[in-house]
Amino acid sequence: MPVDRLAFTRTLSRVPAPVTVTTTADASGRRWGFTGSSFCSLSLDPPLVLICLDKGASTHGAFTAAPHFLVNVLAHDQGDVAVRFATSGVDRFAAGDMAPCELGLPGLPGAAARIACATHEILDGGDHSILVGRVEATRAGDRAPLVYSDRAFGRPVPNDRLATAR
Repeated sequence: MPVDRLAFTRTLSRVPAPVTVTTTADASGRRWGFTGSSFCSLSLDPPLVLICLDKGASTHGAFTAAPHFLVNVLAHDQGDVAVRFATSGVDRFAAGDMAPCELGLPGLPGAAARIACATHEILDGGDHSILVGRVEATRAGDRAPLVYSDRAFGRPVPNDRLATAR
């Protein structure tokens, strides 16, 4: 028996996920970006990560053709950036908060982390493409990441508060 779509999405909304903005630039220099929460590490040797992109997204063609992409793991106070890069029909780069970062790709200087990748493989994932990136450069910041759970943005509990709660 097939799983009910509403029940499936409601159930998975309970799983906290990182909030990312993934960016690239095409051969003409045009910048592209999208908000994603299906991001995770895949392999240590070789270093691989994956991010999923809806096949119907306006950015899909640019990312499936791109030789490199940059995953910006948003900081806890960058929910506005996530919303902007998830909105269709707007200039997602108009705010001026992106700057050339790793591999010269557009990135957020204040992101919690950045992972620059060479496109390693693009896999079929139903209505999404799975972009597998071979990690070429990283930057870990000192800011708490933004997470998405129960259809809302939040931030993880700091480690020091976990220790005192035990």
